[in-house]
Amino acid sequence: MVRMLRPLTRAVTYTRWLHMLVAIVWSSLWLFIQEALWTQITAAVLLGLAGLVPVTRVVEGFQARLLLTGHRQDGGDSGEIVTTPSVTWADRGRTVVWLEARLVFGWVVAHLSVQLPLLAIDLSTTAFGTEPAGDGFVPVKGQHWWHALLAPLPLLLLAVVVVGAGRLITTLAKRLLGPSPSERMAALEERTEQLLERTRIARELHDSIGHALTVAVVQAGAARAAGDAAFTDRALVAIEETGRAALEDLERVLGILRESEKPVSSRPTLVDADRLLESARASGAKVDAEVTGPVDTVPGPVSREGYRILQEALTNVLRHAGAVPAQVRVQVTGDTLVLAIRNPLTEPIPGPAGRGSGLRGIRERAALLGGRARTGPDEGDWQVHVELPLS
Repeated sequence: MVRMLRPLTRAVTYTRWLHMLVAIVWSSLWLFIQEALWTQITAAVLLGLAGLVPVTRVVEGFQARLLLTGHRQDGGDSGEIVTTPSVTWADRGRTVVWLEARLVFGWVVAHLSVQLPLLAIDLSTTAFGTEPAGDGFVPVKGQHWWHALLAPLPLLLLAVVVVGAGRLITTLAKRLLGPSPSERMAALEERTEQLLERTRIARELHDSIGHALTVAVVQAGAARAAGDAAFTDRALVAIEETGRAALEDLERVLGILRESEKPVSSRPTLVDADRLLESARASGAKVDAEVTGPVDTVPGPVSREGYRILQEALTNVLRHAGAVPAQVRVQVTGDTLVLAIRNPLTEPIPGPAGRGSGLRGIRERAALLGGRARTGPDEGDWQVHVELPLS
């Protein structure tokens, strides 16, 4: 019983009722001028013409969101009702059908909202021996005491009409004012772009901040173990420079998050690879770098992702192998960019190789650009070999 009465305690039930009653306010005013069938037919025709105006869909969408779902913005059920102008004739046609259906719903619910309480009043008055008012659509004949038992039924029926009609018109609004297939596809593409952007930003933070923290930890540990004032000064300088670079990356990523509509700019590319190599050398690693080919002509997306791949590979060298000799080869030949990083393994690899998040990020970056990446042990060394197409 309590579950059946629960809809009557929700505000959205009554806002839906109001939504249906509001639909007939302007057409009801014509009844005060001339009560004729042609006035209502004219009202229906005018509604149809109004539905062909693109902005009508916006107005109806906002009303439906506010009164039928109880939401002003996207979210919950309101996300299924759009508030954009009609673009195609199919959208205009659905808006016309919605306006006509809303008018019909309004007249039916308004009529029952008046007549059912009048019927309850007539049943109550005749139960006490008083003549009925006779304004109801169902005439009450006779004066019987048992009419008092029937008096609550019209009110219960009115509650059922209000709740049921409200749910039905909300379902209809989602179908007729909901997004078209093309709009659903556009929304899906936008959502996919947002998810890809979030994934890319997460990788950016992982690479830049992870690299800076790794360099700082290695430098601090080496300075503490060396016990040499000059070496400690060099270590502090390297930590400071790496920290500044990480802060610049962090500020840039946060700027993208604050102003998502602005294009990505000033991301480091392979032209700035010397900064990574010097940072690794300052941490004690002996980096033997070989750069061949016109690196400055590599397309922006490939160059930026190549920089991050190189950064993650060097970070893994410092994090897992320490200050060991590392061979770095950056080669641009024809239509391919090759990145090869190789270093000796200082200890056995626990568990399956290549399952870390950093290595997974390298493979994902390569795959997104249509390239391929190989990571893992090779003849006592650890290698990262990436090939990226330039086109």
